[in-house]
Amino acid sequence: MEKLIEPRIDCAKCKRLKEFRDYNKEKYPDWHNAPVPSFGKSNSELLIVGLAPGLKGANKTGRPFTGDYAGDLLYSTLKKAKLSSGSYMSNINDGLSLVNCTITNSVRCVPPQNKPIGSEIKNCSQYLRTTIKQHKNLKVIIALGHISHKSIISTLGRKQSDYKFKHGMIHTINNISLIDSYHCSRYNTNTRRLNVEMFQKIFLLANKILKT
Repeated sequence: MEKLIEPRIDCAKCKRLKEFRDYNKEKYPDWHNAPVPSFGKSNSELLIVGLAPGLKGANKTGRPFTGDYAGDLLYSTLKKAKLSSGSYMSNINDGLSLVNCTITNSVRCVPPQNKPIGSEIKNCSQYLRTTIKQHKNLKVIIALGHISHKSIISTLGRKQSDYKFKHGMIHTINNISLIDSYHCSRYNTNTRRLNVEMFQKIFLLANKILKT
């Protein structure tokens, strides 16, 4: 099993993100405040791709989707879908492990206002590309949000116009099923764009494909 390749902890490819990390290191010295590595193993058949670490979530804890509302919803859904083992306690020492899946982000560093810009997404695409390539058994990718979807399409060298984002849509690329989902953010659930049942159905779709 291959160890996943991640950005250097002092990565400075994106000036704005590096400055924001440095600012948060001074303000919150006990936080992770560095590129957040993927969570999972390279032999997984399912890859879940989010947008970027949340300031008080993954940027604080050092694990994707850990410590904020989006993580609460994602990890409870993974447990229901039998894609995790152990208990999620919003910190990296909770003993949680993933079953046949890996979680990563299109952008590995926290962006100001949770909004990465185009150049930052492009700079980080090499790590997403490597993560996908390292998953030799990959069957399914779940894109959490439109930006993640677009990042995946670009990373795989496909035309955006051929793969429109729509919640619940399944695209096939290189024998991999790409499933689109609205991001599991508090904003999306508060505005009712996404609810728990809708989100759970995405993982039912993924499990169905994984079992074929």
